[in-house]
Amino acid sequence: MRHLQITSLILFTLLTPYFALANEPVEQYEVLQSKQLDEERRILVILPDDYLTNTNKKYPVIYLLGAYGDLPMLTGMLERLQEQDAAPQTIVAMIENTDRTRDLTPTVNQDPRGPVGQGGGGDKYLDFIELELIPHMNKTFRTHDFKIVMGSSIGGLLVVHSLQSRPHLFQAHMAFSPAVWWADRSTVKKTKGFITKTQKLDNYLYMNIGEEGGDMRVVYDDFHAFLQDNSPENFTLVTDAFNSVPHGLTAPAGMFNAFHHLFLPMNMPMTAYTGNPESIELYYQRLSLQRGIKTKPPEGSVRQIGYNLVNQQKIAAAISVFKYNIKLHPDSPDAQYGLAYGYEVSGDLQAALAQANKALAVVDESHEYYDFFVNAQKKLSLKAAKQAN
Repeated sequence: MRHLQITSLILFTLLTPYFALANEPVEQYEVLQSKQLDEERRILVILPDDYLTNTNKKYPVIYLLGAYGDLPMLTGMLERLQEQDAAPQTIVAMIENTDRTRDLTPTVNQDPRGPVGQGGGGDKYLDFIELELIPHMNKTFRTHDFKIVMGSSIGGLLVVHSLQSRPHLFQAHMAFSPAVWWADRSTVKKTKGFITKTQKLDNYLYMNIGEEGGDMRVVYDDFHAFLQDNSPENFTLVTDAFNSVPHGLTAPAGMFNAFHHLFLPMNMPMTAYTGNPESIELYYQRLSLQRGIKTKPPEGSVRQIGYNLVNQQKIAAAISVFKYNIKLHPDSPDAQYGLAYGYEVSGDLQAALAQANKALAVVDESHEYYDFFVNAQKKLSLKAAKQAN
């Protein structure tokens, strides 16, 4: 009997880590011998909590330019967004620093306010990411081609440099309080030139500033104003100014807004609707790129847009949305009845009754709200008959 108890204890001990990993994020280190940097680099990879159980799913990757202190907030904030279906599950790859100043600055600094003669390895570092790290991540993990890079201070400077020097590399850039003063504003100057020559840029930049003053704030404000006035087509710029937040806290201060404005929630918000059902299709095309799986507009989300338009007294626009929903979901009684409701509020009770009949024809008795469809059809039938008389 004691042998059985010991065996059970051993089995439980062995299985417990697996069950924990199956329900929590998984952390592991990847070690790469970089030819580009001529040194060993360690990458802390955090896999989402459904990675082990959802074995056919692919994930976007967030590349974090060395910031251990930001990891708990980053993973916790993403978890809250994911709970609300406002962000996809993601893989996080944090690159450990070896020589931060060398790696994260695009040019050698000669500005006496900074470390003179230091820096300039940014492009080699980006070579490492592009030619070694990203291929390794794609080979080792189930990734898809939506990549985010984020960094603070000189890390934010390299994020901005990456946007203008390799706009193809990342689909989203997050620069928290970027050190845009570095090396006599050389990165800002190059980025302005790039933006001036670029007509279309399908990319995303989040940028913020804290309580920094002096030339740092002057350069940032000038750069910010330039981007606002010269944004290329399809370029999304989101910015924040936290005037009472110190430099070292601008990443946690801005992280929610950075991801909230980047990731599209599964339920399309009314603010994304432009007045044409095509905007619904375009929204879910963008969402599909972020999530790595083709996502058809959910029936309930589209119908809710129609209801919102009815509440705004935009009945013709609502009917267009209800018709579009039926095109997407022809076998859905909810979609069919949504159009019936649209016709009813427009006063066309005959069309509403015909549409309610179609809803009743496709609803199954096992449907949770089967009685609703039956009763709604009866009420419309009586109203239509009374109107006809």
